[in-house]
Amino acid sequence: MMIHLLDEIPLDYISLDKGSLGKLAPYVKKAGYKQPIIVADRNTYEAAGRAVEAELGSLSSAVELCMLQPDATGDCLADEKSIVQLLLAITPGVTDCLLAVGSGTIHDIVRFVSSRTGIPFLSVPTAPSVDGFTSKCAPLMIRGVKQTVTAASPKAIFADLDILTRAPQELVAAGFGNMLAKYTSLFDWKFSSLTANEPYDPRVAQITEAALLDCIAHADAIGRRTEEGIRVLMNALIESGIAMLMFGQSHPASGAEHHLSHYWEMAHLERGRKAMPHGAKVGVACAEISRLYHDAVTRAQHPGEQPAQLLQHGIQVREWLEAVPSAPEIRRLLELAGGPSTRDELGIDDELFAESLREAHKLLGRSTLLRALNGA
Repeated sequence: MMIHLLDEIPLDYISLDKGSLGKLAPYVKKAGYKQPIIVADRNTYEAAGRAVEAELGSLSSAVELCMLQPDATGDCLADEKSIVQLLLAITPGVTDCLLAVGSGTIHDIVRFVSSRTGIPFLSVPTAPSVDGFTSKCAPLMIRGVKQTVTAASPKAIFADLDILTRAPQELVAAGFGNMLAKYTSLFDWKFSSLTANEPYDPRVAQITEAALLDCIAHADAIGRRTEEGIRVLMNALIESGIAMLMFGQSHPASGAEHHLSHYWEMAHLERGRKAMPHGAKVGVACAEISRLYHDAVTRAQHPGEQPAQLLQHGIQVREWLEAVPSAPEIRRLLELAGGPSTRDELGIDDELFAESLREAHKLLGRSTLLRALNGA
C-alpha cells in the first residue's frame, strides 16, 4: 500500500491487515477521544459494530451507538432521514468522534455530518465494496436527486481482513466493479481535460490506473474471495480513494458510468425498488459506456455524424480508447468476480437505459464523452 502518501493527505493512519480492529482502541485512547459514537446499520453492526463496541468498552470512553434505520425496502440510504438521525444522536460540545462502521452508504452519511459538525471520524470498513472510504466527496440522495457534495475524510482507517473476507460475495463483486469502472472514468477524465480544459493530474491518474490493473491481475482470486484477493481489492479501493483526496475531486474515479449509475439509482428509488450495490451498477454501466464510446469513435470517421470534439480530436481519443476493454471483456471480468454483468440482472429495462443515456450527463456539470454525444 502507498503508505508513503500519507504525508500528502489528511489521514493519520491506515491499517489493512488481519487483526486491524485490535488497533482501534489504542488509537482512540492516544487521540484522547472520550465520547465516541459508533454509526452502523443492523448488518454492519453484526459484521463489526459489536466487536468495535467491545474493543472500546475496555477504555474509559462513554461509547454510544447510532443504529441507522432502513427505508421501506430494507435499505439504509445516505439521505436526509439518515443524516438527521445521526445529527440528533450527537451531543454538541460532548461527542468528540464518529466511527463509521460499514461500507459506502454509512461512510457517506458520516463524512457529511463530520464535515458539518467538525467532529472527526474514523473508518472501519466491513466490505471491500467502494473506493470512498478515504474520499472527501459524499454522494447523497436529497429529495430524490443524487448530489455529490464536499465532505470530510477520516482521520484513520482500520480495515481488518478477518472482517473483510467474510463480506457477502455481492459486496466483494461490487468493489471489483467499482475498480473496473476506472477504465471509463480515466478515459473521460483525459477527454474532459483535452476538450473542456478541466484540471488533470498525470500522477494521480497513474496511481488510479495502477490500482485498477492490480485488481485485473487478481480478478480470479478476488472472485474466489481468497485472503490475497481481498487484500489486493481493498488496497486498490483505498489507493483509488487516496488518489481522489490528492486531486481534491472525484474525476479520477467517476465518469459517465457513475452518471448512469446515479440515474438508475434515482429511478429505482422513485419506483420503490430495492437498490443494488453501487459498484454493481457502475460495473455494468462501465460495459455499456465502453460499447457506446467504441461505437461512437468508429462512427466519428464519418463527418457530420458526431460532435465536434470527436471530429477535432479523433486520433487522440481513439488512442486513449484502445486502453478501454470492449463491453464483452468487461462483462467477462465482472462475471469472474462473481457479480452481475448485464442490465437485465440489475433490472434496468430498455426504456430506463435509453432515458439515462439522454439525461444522466446532466446530473453533474462535468465534461464527458457521453455529454458531448448529447450535444452538451
